[in-house]
Amino acid sequence: MSEQIIDEAIEVAAKAHTRQVRKASDVPYISHPYAVGIMLARAGCSDEIVAAGILHDTVEDTYITLEDLREKFGEKVAEIVEGCSEPDKSATWEQRKQHTLEYLRTAPWDVRVVSCADKLHNARTILAAREEMGDKVWERFKRGRKEQEWYYRALVESLCGPNAQGDLPFCGELRSVIDELFRA
Repeated sequence: MSEQIIDEAIEVAAKAHTRQVRKASDVPYISHPYAVGIMLARAGCSDEIVAAGILHDTVEDTYITLEDLREKFGEKVAEIVEGCSEPDKSATWEQRKQHTLEYLRTAPWDVRVVSCADKLHNARTILAAREEMGDKVWERFKRGRKEQEWYYRALVESLCGPNAQGDLPFCGELRSVIDELFRA
């Protein structure tokens, strides 16, 4: 694989996320997958992992299917995106998040590194919004501060705790941002 896979991922993600915006904002949604891809590239990840980072929300949030990704990007990219996607959108928020926490403890390193970059970028974005608008930021979410804190602190343990498999390049910063985000 070459850098071409990254260029193709950028194009596919841009088309798939057209007209989507970040939660309760006017920021184009595509800024998030691009930021995740940049983080992964800077961490020295392979082109396939970077492409999967750019595509990580396409199956969950757009018309793109896993089969589409398999055909265009290959099995590895499709498997990473699948691992980063919630399998049952009909389950409750709590059930979906609990599944994610359990899965990420033992998921393949490629899935875990993309998920860690994804969660870190989300947490940075929430922290920046909180600094701008205070605790009103929690009104953006169906579940408020308490539930978000439970989820993000549990994510740190699943991805970076003593029982997590393999070191991830974003763990120190993820832990730090989460601590800052939920500081009283």
